Amino acid sequence: MNDDSVTPMMAQYLEIKAQNPGALLFYRMGDFYEMFFDDAVAAAEALDIALTKRGKHLGEDIAMCGVPVHSAEGYLLSLIRKGFRVAIAEQLEDPAEARKRGSKAVVRRDVVRLVTPGTLTEDSLLEARRHNFLAAWAEVRDEAALAWADISTGELRVMPCPLARLAPELARLAPREVLASEAKEADLAAIVTDSGAAFTPLARSAFDSTGADARLCALFQVGTLDAFGTFDRAELSAMGALVEYLNLTQRGKLPLLRPPQKESLGGSMQIDAATRRNLEITQSLSGGRDGSLLSVVDRTVTAAGARLLERRLSSPARHLGTIHARLESVRFLLEQSRFRQELRDLLRRVPDMDRALSRLALDRAGPRDIAAIRAGLTQAGALAQRLSTNLPGLLAEAATALTGHDGLIDLLDQALVAEPPLLARDGGFIAPGYDVELDETRTLRDEGRAVIAGMQADFIEKTGIQSLKIKHNNVLGYFIETTSTHAEKMLAPPLSETFIHRQTTANQVRFTTLALSEMETRILNAGNHALEIEKRHYSSLREETLARSAAIAATARALAEIDLAAAFADLAAEEGWTEPVVDDSRAFLVSGGRHPVVERALRRQGGQPFVANDCALTDADTPAIWLLTGPNMAGKSTFLRQNALIALLAQSGSFVPATSARIGLVSQLFSRVGASDDLARGRSTFMVEMVETAAILNQADDRALVILDEIGRGTATYDGLSIAWATLEHLHDVNRCRALFATHYHEMTALSAKLDGVENATVTVKEWEGEVVFLHEVRKGAADRSYGVQVARLAGLPSAVIDRAKVVLEALEKGEREGSSQKALIDDLPLFRATPPVAPPRAEPKASAIEAALKGVHPDELTPIEALKLVYDLKAMLPG
Repeated sequence: MNDDSVTPMMAQYLEIKAQNPGALLFYRMGDFYEMFFDDAVAAAEALDIALTKRGKHLGEDIAMCGVPVHSAEGYLLSLIRKGFRVAIAEQLEDPAEARKRGSKAVVRRDVVRLVTPGTLTEDSLLEARRHNFLAAWAEVRDEAALAWADISTGELRVMPCPLARLAPELARLAPREVLASEAKEADLAAIVTDSGAAFTPLARSAFDSTGADARLCALFQVGTLDAFGTFDRAELSAMGALVEYLNLTQRGKLPLLRPPQKESLGGSMQIDAATRRNLEITQSLSGGRDGSLLSVVDRTVTAAGARLLERRLSSPARHLGTIHARLESVRFLLEQSRFRQELRDLLRRVPDMDRALSRLALDRAGPRDIAAIRAGLTQAGALAQRLSTNLPGLLAEAATALTGHDGLIDLLDQALVAEPPLLARDGGFIAPGYDVELDETRTLRDEGRAVIAGMQADFIEKTGIQSLKIKHNNVLGYFIETTSTHAEKMLAPPLSETFIHRQTTANQVRFTTLALSEMETRILNAGNHALEIEKRHYSSLREETLARSAAIAATARALAEIDLAAAFADLAAEEGWTEPVVDDSRAFLVSGGRHPVVERALRRQGGQPFVANDCALTDADTPAIWLLTGPNMAGKSTFLRQNALIALLAQSGSFVPATSARIGLVSQLFSRVGASDDLARGRSTFMVEMVETAAILNQADDRALVILDEIGRGTATYDGLSIAWATLEHLHDVNRCRALFATHYHEMTALSAKLDGVENATVTVKEWEGEVVFLHEVRKGAADRSYGVQVARLAGLPSAVIDRAKVVLEALEKGEREGSSQKALIDDLPLFRATPPVAPPRAEPKASAIEAALKGVHPDELTPIEALKLVYDLKAMLPG
């Protein structure tokens, strides 16, 4: 490449790159995707691959790196996880076609797909048991809405969503990418980034609600969206932006989205981001799945069932009819253990039909995806035959969606082999007997290979060269190969009249014959023709499958529903969970409640039992608040969390870890537990605590369940006590909600006499021989002390510190009883004097006679008689 000129290939690269400025450009060059200039530098560093150079541009070396096409998905995943977007430019014509335009003609290339976090479809780039949502937020006048889609499954939903509700909803959905108008970037970028999603600003035109209506009608091939529901302008704008972005990233190949479903703001339990984090619903505080509620309760056996479970836990229902229907299904399957096990065995063989359908729609699938549809529909039919006629409502509804696919199953059974290849270009996926022409072509192809073997035998006989072989490569096609020694014989008459020299290598000489060339033509034509026939059938089968996509998607949803009900029943049977009574009261009555995650952790650590506890918040009209006192390590936080999780599980449609439970419908779930800071925003631990507490006090209604732990601990004692005191009064008088309030401020226990709806409870401990024993039992009443010093000893503080702390504590408590001033107390404590007294040197203890006698003893050298004598001698040295 010259310094002063740009080659046609590089000109093409620069043109395509200019059209996709925000993405790394994967530029297809044969069997590699290559990157140049700054893209190459960034990709080489992100992927830890070699950075090289290729020619010059404007006098500077052109940086270059590349990845093989066959392993590109792994590199794509790494780049997406590191925040990159990738534009994939493919070769859109055969190089031979380009050469017809001239020796310097460049193969036509263009971007066929823009890969972003929210638009992944490949199994290798996705988590099978989690959704991959792409969301869009729009605001039109006084209306705002959030739409989200998973293009790998076809789900599309929308809901009203004012800006104040955006952060909690993003926490619920956990989308990978969020779209918004570029005019709103300043307001939304931080909210989106905090949720863990990538923020993508779009032009205002993408959010035009009039154009959105037209785009959606075109997508679903309808004249009006009225059949799907009534959508306001903001909802249309958000959904239209999603479709516009998908059209941009998929380059016109829109995914198979299902008709939009509208959700209401009050349709599910409201849970904010802080509460989700504190309760570790779908991921633990460390960020992984292990240790979360989801990891403990997941007994699903299908990928779709697992995704449905995560949705249910993230969005517990608030409609009693929905909750009761789900619990009824679990109860039905719990009572029929053998039947449940048969269903689960059948479900284990159900592949992920949703994602196979999506890849088919985007033309990124292969024969194996069609086979997955066949397997899933076959298993659905087998399940339908096992389901009885007296099913409860939800299961009966699911059962009706399992059948009606016999025609498609028969077609796919006849057309496809049992285990087809991944890609259509590999061939061999159409079953014998399905197409007569294909069978004849395959016979010709296969017999041709047998003829090649026969020709080799004939050539060996004719030449007398036993090492002669007929081989094949992509450059020469079929050729005869022999060693240089034997080649002289073939180059001389009369063999030279038959064998035509083609190539000489270091150790071999290659020949051909007219007969071999003719046979090669026949074989190649037959093989290519057979592959073309198979590709034609693949396209036909793909179209037949997509034509029934709505029914297949309904079957997939039904299988997920059955899987989740059976999984909840299996969980209840295995763990001894009980069916909750969920009603319209304000009761919260739990008997023998347990924390599912902690209980499992104790079991793994050696089978230590979990101490179950009751919780009885009144169902009367007055507020119901338990003020919980007791020492650290006693289990207050566990008690608070377990009751919040019991409410969440009950409204998710699951049985609960308790002996019995009556849950009055919970509208909102709030948690302020634990200590953390947010240094990136300049927030201290105490500031974070206050912000989260403020959110609760400003939002909680009388149907909310609130758990608060150690409010006010991050500041001075009297400041903290006053804040905690006022917070409890506000929950009681203003929010009038159900709450569990844990505190170390024992002074607050006096509020139970002042506020009708407050009751004291404590986690019990027992002192034995100077040690504190945690009983983990919650009972009515107040704790008499905090046992902080004893807990410090358990933590391993030095004995000197523990002893000194006891002295200070006794002095402070005495001073408080006697009304002494803080200064007087400090003056009385030597620890706080300006110059602490120097401790006298400790005298070294004198060695006893017994110690002196033992110093010279070597136990390994003693005989039994000598050892016995030593014992008698030492006994004689004892005093007295």
